[in-house]
Amino acid sequence: MNSGSADQTTHFGYQTVPETEKAGLVHGVFTSVASRYDIMNDLMSGGVHRLWKDAMMDWLAPRPDQKLLDVAGGTGDVAFRFLARAPGATATVLDMTESMLIAGQSRAEAQNQALTWVVGDAMALPFADNSFDVYTISFGIRNVTRVQDALAEAFRVLKPGGRLMVLEFSQIPNEMMQKAYDLYSFNVIPAMGKMVTGDRDSYQYLVESIRKFPDQETFASMIRQAGFQQVKYRNLTLGVAALHSGWKV
Repeated sequence: MNSGSADQTTHFGYQTVPETEKAGLVHGVFTSVASRYDIMNDLMSGGVHRLWKDAMMDWLAPRPDQKLLDVAGGTGDVAFRFLARAPGATATVLDMTESMLIAGQSRAEAQNQALTWVVGDAMALPFADNSFDVYTISFGIRNVTRVQDALAEAFRVLKPGGRLMVLEFSQIPNEMMQKAYDLYSFNVIPAMGKMVTGDRDSYQYLVESIRKFPDQETFASMIRQAGFQQVKYRNLTLGVAALHSGWKV
């Protein structure tokens, strides 16, 4: 697996940066916004992100006693939904940003939910091969330095018969609607981020990172390249976001 070097570059929003620096920059973004992250998700999407996560659970159809790994799971939004639908299931939430996990732990304690919280890297998961029934990642994969490495790690830690489910912002197939959405994204979201969290730059990055992420078909091909089969996707809200599903057969 490629460990990255200062000679290799990647994108941090619209900036070109050495691969070795991206993780630290992304960590800075989410450390900065952790305490207000859930509030900002509601404001940015008008609460629609909750419907998207519910749609994710509907397609995923969690089953009792499954083992979930939720990567870039932050404050546990997806893990809580999974456990609510699957009696006896267990959930491990992994995130590179400790302050996000701490916020999630507080939520879990308030709800009397037992989850495992792990600080870790999506490109080098600290778990054995064939460990989980389900791997989810929501609005996180576009922040990974090398997306293909993260998909390979997802394949590795899933059991045979295990399922990958990715929820991520995507591209609207209609060009005029995409332009209208871009106008909203670039003009409203960073200003809203400054007002709510005091941090405009982090939300400027998040908007730019959405535009840099591959379109639905390209990302589906990357999932297949990692070894997954029966790869499919569903557009949400006209393609503002998309769900991608794949199976380790």
